[in-house]
Amino acid sequence: MRYCKHCGVAYGDGVNTCPRCRFATVPFPANGAAGAGGAPVPPAPAMTVVQIPLAAQPSSAVRPQGAALPKTHPIDPDAKEVVKVSGLCKRYSRKADWAVTDVSFTCKEGEIVGLLGHNGAGKSTTLKCLEGMIPFEKGEISIMGYDVRKQAEKAKKCMGFVTDNHAAFVKMTGMQYLNFLADVYEVPTALRLKRLKELDAVFQLGKPIANLISSYSHGMRQKICMMGSLIHHPKLWILDEPMTGLDPRTMRAVQDFMHSYAAAGNAIIFSSHALNTVAKLCDRVVLIRKGKQVNELDMRKIYGQNPNFDFEEYFLRNERNDD
Repeated sequence: MRYCKHCGVAYGDGVNTCPRCRFATVPFPANGAAGAGGAPVPPAPAMTVVQIPLAAQPSSAVRPQGAALPKTHPIDPDAKEVVKVSGLCKRYSRKADWAVTDVSFTCKEGEIVGLLGHNGAGKSTTLKCLEGMIPFEKGEISIMGYDVRKQAEKAKKCMGFVTDNHAAFVKMTGMQYLNFLADVYEVPTALRLKRLKELDAVFQLGKPIANLISSYSHGMRQKICMMGSLIHHPKLWILDEPMTGLDPRTMRAVQDFMHSYAAAGNAIIFSSHALNTVAKLCDRVVLIRKGKQVNELDMRKIYGQNPNFDFEEYFLRNERNDD
């Protein structure tokens, strides 16, 4: 038996690479095995064993379209609350309609929470308020206990944000941009180099990292923005429509990375109107309709009670009922 030290999942003997985080697996230590200096090695903690045949190794693994990723890491009931949004209300002018009305949700360590809704539902507005990019009229938002209005700098150090337009300094090279963000977040040189290697293994930007961002395609700009948002290893990762424009290989790698990042005790919030992506990734889903929060779904509980739950049919049925 082997297991992944990175995400803590055990596999059968034939699995040499973790299909979630792409790290090499190591042999599962036997009880009483001798360690360095003859000291006994304590038994590895209890883990969920996932048996994967050799044919399903990452290089050839293909999951059915729309199939949910296995949620192997349990959410600790005592996990700390990373994000708390209470009664958020936002409008862009006094005469305008409310863009967001009374949105409330939380996100704890180890959780992936999705904001789901049609185009113009208020998802991006909610995330921009959460990140501190735009002011809001009513409500409270805290990140790791820091109020985003009163303690903005401390709150922003705890998060990384990828906007829906993938804005970056296009006259910088990819490497200059990542080093700039590492400087902003005060990431030590040795540590940033280590993280750059880890992130490039996921996003596979490769040699173009030395080119000007202005020469990048839409998908490449999305990759460099994701890498920049993670260079300081934030406790909270926020993404606005993260899969738009990514090729299928990178999309799968990002989805697997999101699971491993949350399993390491971090929190992720992302917006989407892609039902399959939400069903694959989320522990909880906040449904937003015309700026109003209409429901919050515990996906673990729902799929635990009904593994054949048709999320697409549920969403579309409720959309029709709201019309």
